[in-house]
Amino acid sequence: MTHRIEMEPQESLALLLERLAPLMKAPTPDAILLTNDPGGHKIIAEFEKSIVSLGLKHGDMLYAKIAESARPSEEPGSGFGNTSIQASASKDDGTSRPSFVKQDAVDYELEKDDGIIKRKRDPAFCKHGANAMCDYCSSLDPYDKEYLAKENIKHMPFFAYLRQVLSQYKISGDISGSIPRNVPLPLDNPDYRVKPNCKNGHPAWPEGICSKCQPPAISLQQQTFRVVDNVEFATPELINDLLSFWRKSSCQRLGLLYGHYSRATDMPLGIKAVVEAIYEPKQSWETDGVKIAVESVEFEEEVKRVDAVAEACGIRLIGMIFTDVESTDEADKVVYSRHANSYFMTAIECRLAAYMQCKHRNPSRWANDGYFGSKFVTCYVSGDEDGIIGVRAWQVSNSAMAMQEADLIVPSNVPSKMCIQEATKTRYVPDIIYTYINEYKRKVSANAKPAFPVEYLLVALTQGSPLDPHPLFSRGNKSFPIENRDHVHQSQTLGILKRHLEGAQTSPEALRQVFMDFHFLVYVSSLGFLSQEEVKLAGHIVREPDVGVSLQLVNSLVESGGWQTLLLALQEASASDLGDAGAGSAMEHITEAGFSGAGGADSSRGPSAAAGGSEQGGGGNRQPWACRHCTFVNSAGQDSCDMCALPRD
Repeated sequence: MTHRIEMEPQESLALLLERLAPLMKAPTPDAILLTNDPGGHKIIAEFEKSIVSLGLKHGDMLYAKIAESARPSEEPGSGFGNTSIQASASKDDGTSRPSFVKQDAVDYELEKDDGIIKRKRDPAFCKHGANAMCDYCSSLDPYDKEYLAKENIKHMPFFAYLRQVLSQYKISGDISGSIPRNVPLPLDNPDYRVKPNCKNGHPAWPEGICSKCQPPAISLQQQTFRVVDNVEFATPELINDLLSFWRKSSCQRLGLLYGHYSRATDMPLGIKAVVEAIYEPKQSWETDGVKIAVESVEFEEEVKRVDAVAEACGIRLIGMIFTDVESTDEADKVVYSRHANSYFMTAIECRLAAYMQCKHRNPSRWANDGYFGSKFVTCYVSGDEDGIIGVRAWQVSNSAMAMQEADLIVPSNVPSKMCIQEATKTRYVPDIIYTYINEYKRKVSANAKPAFPVEYLLVALTQGSPLDPHPLFSRGNKSFPIENRDHVHQSQTLGILKRHLEGAQTSPEALRQVFMDFHFLVYVSSLGFLSQEEVKLAGHIVREPDVGVSLQLVNSLVESGGWQTLLLALQEASASDLGDAGAGSAMEHITEAGFSGAGGADSSRGPSAAAGGSEQGGGGNRQPWACRHCTFVNSAGQDSCDMCALPRD
């Protein structure tokens, strides 16, 4: 059956699938397999790309079918045969391959690249002609041990690891096509939980257990690969904005990283996380850390609201970052506290990273459960060996994620040690061992109970900023206040918004610059005046590279009903809503030399005494107030604390 579908050149492939699904009676758009090859050997799966970028033009014929895994019956599929995103025969353990898995766009790109490292002819050792090849100049696989050691790559890229696993099945070259049915899916996530529904004839756990359903012993070792290789901050100003909170209060801060994943050009088959914005959720702060309820409903709802704005701008949540900065008596220096002789990440930070990675798994069609590891990254800002502020980036291993899911680990009071939970009637704790080099230079094994070093869970990443930055957002000189900073007298109110928009309403160029601020977009969206379509239009203004088209979108948004309603609300904003966004702390005179993206340095010095605290100023109930129980700063007019729910008085 043939269908004709009208599409605009800039519309995405995902939208085409949405329009095609009801015509084919597909259960979901994701169940449709699309190709321009009648033989079906090459699946079109770049869902986020536009029609024109895929090379499709008017009158092109595409071939589609519903994945066999999505069919309600066992009838064989028709069309272009087996593809990599169909279900295959069941395995011996009763599980089956995942059906349709929508991977990240960068994954589809890297599947097409074999990652082969080409070497030039070495005149000192090569004795052959120009058209020949020998051991000194032959191409290397991306997982070659000698190459990794020579380039000092401790963790190989994920797709190099995948190529290494696939090499045992003699699979190489372009792997973006179908997976042969006689080849099992090569990736398995570790699982340290008792397997449910054991059919070995014993009562279910915890009443009974056998060798088939109990988890295996765990041998902790450093992971040989990493799912993300590099974290790139689109502009060093992102770090400066985060550090400005510490400069004004001496307190630490946590932020959520929003951006996208792309190919890392400095490493074969590498992936980098590009950070375009940092959002600071509600939290309570101290000079030595922060408190944030990541499992609370309020946190989930807050992140969901920000995710909607980020999606409209073409980005998503990709990680988190926190500060751990303490000034010293020496000018322009900070404490060097994180190093090999102390810790790189504390046990509680590792467990938080494992929790967040479990919530943001990496979809992969090469894994038996459809997911493998996570691309979620964790960064911190702290002092280096020279006392200069820098950024470090990490992930935790797949084993750490599995131990978190099985509830096997809990932080200890020693930052560098992770404790093993005690076994209970509902928690099975397998044997856990790790190896280390003792004082006699011998490798020995040790029991991980009751505690083990956290470095066995860490995966190091590289980080930096581009020399020629082209960020998605540009806050400019007149930047909108950052959210949840009442503690340092930076508030987001209707009055502040009214003042921020003054002078920009008459100029589309100025108004477009106002929209290029992620904090502004999130706050305007949270007011509820703009509809979902209008929020998407605002995001389109940000991500549109053509300035002329972007200005047309600005005019369309200004004329929308939601924006006009917002302007009416701003006219009613009282002078008392203006707040004191420009006020800093008593230490505002501290110089800000700026964060260096290339070297990861900041030569500014933090205040020697806390200037924040619960300083409120006059105004009675119109001012934010600090909870006397948990120190969380609440907005004016609330009778109970947002963080701990205890009464104000």
